Amino acid sequence: MNSNQHEPDWKADPDAIQELAPKGRIRAAINYGNPVLAKRLPEGKAGGVSADLARGLAQRVGLEVEFVSFDTAGKVADTAQDDVWDIAFLAIDPKRAETIAYTAPYVLIEGTYMVREDSPIKTIEDVDQEGVTVAVGKGAAYDLFLSRTLKNAEIVRYPLSEDAIERFDADGISTVAGVRQPLNTHAGQFPGYRVLEGRFTVIEQAMGCPKGRDKAAALVRRYLEFAKASGMVADGLQRSGEGDATVAPAAQA
Repeated sequence: MNSNQHEPDWKADPDAIQELAPKGRIRAAINYGNPVLAKRLPEGKAGGVSADLARGLAQRVGLEVEFVSFDTAGKVADTAQDDVWDIAFLAIDPKRAETIAYTAPYVLIEGTYMVREDSPIKTIEDVDQEGVTVAVGKGAAYDLFLSRTLKNAEIVRYPLSEDAIERFDADGISTVAGVRQPLNTHAGQFPGYRVLEGRFTVIEQAMGCPKGRDKAAALVRRYLEFAKASGMVADGLQRSGEGDATVAPAAQA
């Protein structure tokens, strides 16, 4: 962490803290469906850069953090207005932004495809053709993106992203879409698969608050910019074995 980075007075606005944590603790939604950002540690605690960021925010405003576990990003987004979480870690998406006040991104993740080794699909552009089927985790950022952009290929949705990765071949699906890192891991562990070069999108991972909490959202945005500039995000990725992920640049003023 960059020790030269000046720490703001995080407790300067009590109203923002009250709005951030109306229950007196920060309820942080953690999506274990994205292993780049969240992991279950052996002792059962939440790990990964998103958990580190939640703990860092809670410590700075003088509150406890309570983790609310989810297995998909879609379920996190669907509960944004149900008063079950105060902060979340999700890919930025225009549909989700109807109910979530986002920060700028803190991590940039590539979305790409994995196919069988003998697949005729060689490039990203080969996917969007009649007769091609694409497995996705329902409600994941790349499901939302591909639902808007694919014109000819058919999307096949699975309950979880890992289900899509593990079952697409046996189910006769042409390809599986996902985050590059877990696809690379699968292809490395199981011979007969390859991950395509290039990407169909860059997934911008951000923090968010339920929409309508304007002061809380402003506080979280300031905190996340500090976390990027101070090296907290890079350190968290490195500690969790995800050092290949890209830290997003500073937000544009």
